[in-house]
Order: sequence, then C-alpha cells, then structure tokens
Amino acid sequence: MLANLFSPKAIIDENTQSWIHDTFAWAVENFDINVLKNDARLVLPTNDFYPGSVSSIDEMAQAMFTNTKKYAGMQQWPVQITSSTPASQTAIEDLTLGDVVRGDNADVALSEGNDALMLGFTPNQVNQPQDLIAGISQALASILVVSNKVLPPGGKEYLPQAIDLVACFMGFGVIFANTAYQFKGGCGSCNNASLNRQAALTEPETLYALALFCVLKKEPMKNVKGHLKSHLRKDFVNAYKGIEKSISTSTQPALLAVLN
Repeated sequence: MLANLFSPKAIIDENTQSWIHDTFAWAVENFDINVLKNDARLVLPTNDFYPGSVSSIDEMAQAMFTNTKKYAGMQQWPVQITSSTPASQTAIEDLTLGDVVRGDNADVALSEGNDALMLGFTPNQVNQPQDLIAGISQALASILVVSNKVLPPGGKEYLPQAIDLVACFMGFGVIFANTAYQFKGGCGSCNNASLNRQAALTEPETLYALALFCVLKKEPMKNVKGHLKSHLRKDFVNAYKGIEKSISTSTQPALLAVLN
C-alpha cells in the first residue's frame, strides 16, 4: 500500500504504455539497434545542435535539414529539401533498402533513373525553428517507417502514431513534445498555425516516448527538464520515474538489449 502511495503518477493508461513499449521494441528491431546505442543523441533545440550563421532563409533551412538528417541516422538517404515546388516525382516505393538502414554504413539506394526524394518547406517556417525541425524529423521518420517491410504494432491504422514515436526513438522527443500542441487562440502574431506539424501522439504520449528514450539511453532527467515547456516537466518526471522503476522487468528483449 505504501509503495503505491509513493509511486509516480502514470500519465497515460496501461494499454497505451504497452503499445509504446511494443512499438519502441519494433523500432529497435527494425532500425538498427547499434545506431540507437552508439550514435543516437537526445536532440535539443540549442546552438550546440544547430550551430552556425547563415546569410539566407534557404541556407538556414538547408543547415537545419542537414543536421536533422544526421541526427536521425539517415545521412546516407537520398532525401533533399527545397523551398520551391519539387520537380522530382520519386516515391518512397522507389527506394531499395539493404540490411543496414541507418548510420554511416546505411545501404539505401534509388531505382535507376530516379532523383532524390524532395521535401518541401515554406520560407515562413524558418521563423518557428522547433516546428520546422519537428516537421523535418517527422517527414524523415515517415519515410523510414513507410519504407520498412514490417508494419508496427497495430498495423496500418497506427502508422501516424508509429511515425511520431520513431521520431522520438531517433532522439527528437524534446522537440516533438514542445510542438505536440500549439495554442491557436490569442493575437494573430503569437502563433502561425499553418507552420505547426500535425501531431499523431498527444503531449502525454509524446512525453512518455521521450522518457522511454531517455531511460534506455541513461540520459539524466536534469539534462531534459530545462528544455521542455514548463507545463510538460512534471509529467515528464513522472513518466521517467515510472519507466526507470519498471524497465528491468520488461517483457521486451529488444528494450533490455539496449540497456545492456
């Protein structure tokens, strides 16, 4: 009884927790555990992760895209970004994947005669950097998930949620949590709704996925809290403590393999 009294409050129900654990394990099994263990970092919206000065909006977007692509472990993928209408008609189905799909040794190629996949952005998006980074990482996660031959837990119906979770699996959980919900009211200059990504996971679900990533990567809570919006911090701490307490008894060997 006393143990339950002092247990951290669950921020999502048990079924959703189970789906997040199962889907994270699916991502570990399909998207290169060694990249997660050795290369993946918790990406923060700071100059340490997105440094440098640029002379134009296009240069800024390109720099953000290049860094995001690297942090996602997709630096070898034939994907580019443009502010103009993409001329390429290349589709995800035109990609051929080898045994290694992320990291410096990724084996990813396009069918003969196809150009790179093109992601579009509008110049105004650069004014909301976290939203642009979240949008880029969501698009990259979408390409990775859709090109994979094994569907996530729940099947096609859960692809949008799995894509958001894979972005957190890549290390973008802080940025995803900060951009999961944007207030649409207030003065017109406070927020540009057209620049916000469409979140498939709720704030609590995103925070739980972020906390799972941090526990698996042994990322201390103190390194995360200050970069989250203030109203998200308590839920993140509760999720982290709950996962930290229970992860050693996980029924998912893939998650335990990350810890070991």
